[in-house]
Order: sequence, then structure tokens, then C-alpha cells
Amino acid sequence: MIKFIKNFRKDEDGAVTVDWVVLTAAVVALAAIAYNQVRTGASDLAGDVQSALTSATVTTPTFGN
Repeated sequence: MIKFIKNFRKDEDGAVTVDWVVLTAAVVALAAIAYNQVRTGASDLAGDVQSALTSATVTTPTFGN
């Protein structure tokens, strides 16, 4: 039993797994933040384009008159 406890204390496989889980969570969080920023910027740009097109006036040329 004591040998099992000593081996369990020396085993670091779980620590590596925890490191990978923390790094993966950080990458996912950063991706979510970046996605939100891009989505907000694209939405604002689409609104600006809509405003510009709504206020635009189109004229057609008349030929030969």
C-alpha cells in the first residue's frame, strides 16, 4: 500500500493533462473574443454601407434627347 502511494505521488501524467486543458481553454476563450470583435466590426460596417446606399441617389442618363 505504501508503495502504491509513493508511486501515485511521483506520477505526473495528470499534471500534464491539466496543463493541456488550461491551454485549450485559453485558446478557446481567445477565439471567442476574436470572433465577437470581428462580428461587431462587420455588423457596424454593414450598417454604414446600408446607410450610404439608402441615402444614395441614382440618375439615369438620357441619350439623344
